[in-house]
Amino acid sequence: MAAPRTDDATTPNDGGAVQPSALGLLILWQLIAGPNHAYGLQKLFTSQGKDRVVNLRSRANLQQAIKRLQRLGLVDVHETVRTEGYPDRIVYAITDAGREAARLWLREMLAETTGEFPDFIAAVSILFGLEPDDARSQLEHRAARLTEQLADTDAQLTGNPDLPRLFLLEEEYRKAILTAQLSWLRAVIDDLQTGRLTWNEQWLAELFAAYHPDGPDNPPGATALAT
Repeated sequence: MAAPRTDDATTPNDGGAVQPSALGLLILWQLIAGPNHAYGLQKLFTSQGKDRVVNLRSRANLQQAIKRLQRLGLVDVHETVRTEGYPDRIVYAITDAGREAARLWLREMLAETTGEFPDFIAAVSILFGLEPDDARSQLEHRAARLTEQLADTDAQLTGNPDLPRLFLLEEEYRKAILTAQLSWLRAVIDDLQTGRLTWNEQWLAELFAAYHPDGPDNPPGATALAT
């Protein structure tokens, strides 16, 4: 059973009682291999392709994640390296609590699906906020982007024939997800194109009135369609 999710105010050294984060998990596992500083971690993650699975667009994200782990008592300062002409580099090491948290977080993130609320699903739930042609145009743009991502993922898989499968599992999963998303998107786009899936302001108003007889006069989406 997954540990309860709370905020950072929870007892610091209880790694199973704080909200896991993907970047935090990767940092902990990398520090199990040995102490390191933010710059070194970023270089390792990039060389290992981990920048494809977590947000590493800026070192600030990494540093913030490390500071959070430090507040939780999962990592600690190992030493400060001073080199003339360069900023001081703080080297971090994982604590015993961090080792325990890393395994707890890994188990939870593999087994549970709670807390996953992608923006796209929220947008799809109010697709009627746009006119059908506009909605189709946005979905076509998304499909084009996903097609590019799928090609990139295929290149990662075929471009590393000697790499054991264990280290390509995230790319296999990405390919499966992208393939499923594209299949669904193309079906919806086709239905919008042919008119099998459509709506208009009057239909939305009638439908809303039928399901909400005591509700407001205008259903959500009607105003958006009229603008």
